Amino acid sequence: MAESFESEVRKLGIFSAMEESHFDGLMRAAYVQNFPPHVELITEGDISDFLHIVLVGTVELFSTWNNRETSLAMVRPVSTFILAATIRDAPYLMSARTLEKSRIALIPSQDVRRAFGEDAAFARAIVDELANCYRAVVKNTKDLKLRTSLERLANYLLREQRRQAGAPQFDLPFEKRRLASFLGMTPENLSRAFKGLRPYGVVVDGSCMTITDQADLEGFAKPSPLIDNHRT
Repeated sequence: MAESFESEVRKLGIFSAMEESHFDGLMRAAYVQNFPPHVELITEGDISDFLHIVLVGTVELFSTWNNRETSLAMVRPVSTFILAATIRDAPYLMSARTLEKSRIALIPSQDVRRAFGEDAAFARAIVDELANCYRAVVKNTKDLKLRTSLERLANYLLREQRRQAGAPQFDLPFEKRRLASFLGMTPENLSRAFKGLRPYGVVVDGSCMTITDQADLEGFAKPSPLIDNHRT
């Protein structure tokens, strides 16, 4: 792995405090690979061979059942994904695919588990990361179960606006059909929901979103730090 990528990986919370010798051992066995868009990286049900780290691009986590498919999360740089399967040596509960040209670092799962058992700081960081993942799942479940489709869309737009520096105009990071799946909606329901947000100051032009009345949209959405703030 190139030193520039090692530096990016080292900054991640789970690696930042581990002993240098253990980190170097992981990096010696790791490698970086470029993937074109729409490549399936892992398949649910398979055993975890590698811990994946998104260095460049976007990866979608999704699941299928009975000829149905749903989008569960979008992973952006620099982030690991499906850490729990790696630590437990268990089957993946989700599949993953690239949404755009992406650069992925792969660390053998057996090496990660070995370091987990030998490096106390690394183990504590992994527990903290898994706790954050659990809390994110709880927040997403609350979003889906407590809010109407219109409220889910409104709060998603507010979260995405904050992620893009708070500008009143911003672009959706992926196609609307994927957004619909992520929000637990059909594309048709998503289209109706966008129209339903017009009175609250949401103007849609393709993938470009413009919020013309911030206070009105926030008043309708009622964002909650116990659902929408991923840092709590």
